[in-house]
Amino acid sequence: MWRTIGKWTFIWIAVAAVLIVVFLTSCGDKNAKDENGTNGNKDGFKYEAPKNFKAPLTGVAIEMPVDERPVAVMVENSPEARPQSGLTKADLVYEVLAEGDITRFVAVYQSDATAEAIGPVRSMRPYFLELGMGLDALIVHAGRSPEVTSILKKQQVDNFDEVYNGGDGKYNWRDKSRKAPHNLYTRIDNIRQGAEKKKYRKTWTDPQLLFGSSGESTVAATPFQKVKIHYYNGYYVTYSTDSGKGTFLRSMAGNAHVDRESEEQIAANNVIICFAKHEVLDKVGRRSVDVNGPGSGFLLQNGKYIGITWEKKNGAIRAMVAGEELPFVPGNTWIQFVPEGAKIEWQ
Repeated sequence: MWRTIGKWTFIWIAVAAVLIVVFLTSCGDKNAKDENGTNGNKDGFKYEAPKNFKAPLTGVAIEMPVDERPVAVMVENSPEARPQSGLTKADLVYEVLAEGDITRFVAVYQSDATAEAIGPVRSMRPYFLELGMGLDALIVHAGRSPEVTSILKKQQVDNFDEVYNGGDGKYNWRDKSRKAPHNLYTRIDNIRQGAEKKKYRKTWTDPQLLFGSSGESTVAATPFQKVKIHYYNGYYVTYSTDSGKGTFLRSMAGNAHVDRESEEQIAANNVIICFAKHEVLDKVGRRSVDVNGPGSGFLLQNGKYIGITWEKKNGAIRAMVAGEELPFVPGNTWIQFVPEGAKIEWQ
């Protein structure tokens, strides 16, 4: 038999229900974030998502896993191409001699796609291609040598070529403020869109780079303030220790190497100097460069350097001492390939 609820009992039940709703609503608001990433409270507390993953090519902590194929862009380094664009955003950069006495860069992008422009983009040579393919990257260039054409066809390499691949021009643009051929630029978003349209493979083979902790040198090493790396005919590269940030500031031929758009000087967390076999193949000055090793060299980290043996294993350049691989410190890496016997000055 049903019992009749008294007037005051009903009122107390209603009040309790209201209090429960208010309590639950306030708890939910504390955990809710507005469009600015804050929880809407007066103190402006900003919510930060936990960084439980690491960027494969830099070892830097990130919020979401990265498994996209890297993009390797062939970047020019003749005087007419300076200052370049986008090199400060690259995870990894290789510098190697091309024809004559000037170098070019293979700039590799994966964890950061925010560069407004990358370039100037220039033509590819076999050893540059080998470095990009080692990282299972999408290859971006403007022109190529006959040897590269043969490799691309035989191995069906996923690439973008402004000169020889019909339709690839839509993923780049020409900067009218510079003279051709030193004025071709691209963006990572453009290349990603192109890879989607071309139905290039998406799965990526991670080279499994080894990283240690920030601010810690991997082994006992020698402190230095500046290193001068000589190439040919007066061209040289300098790295100066920036002790406040634990990086090395880069200069070329005595001038700070800066980004064209931001005017920010390029800084590296890791630098590897690789002595490698170089051979001039023809009158044009085309070269063969051994980018596989093993060879001697130096690893620079946290204001110190150490002699190493370098070798390309599992697609990436590794620094070894007594057969043991040395870890990189988290951050970007610049790799300098120089001829055997090249002059290196330490200060």
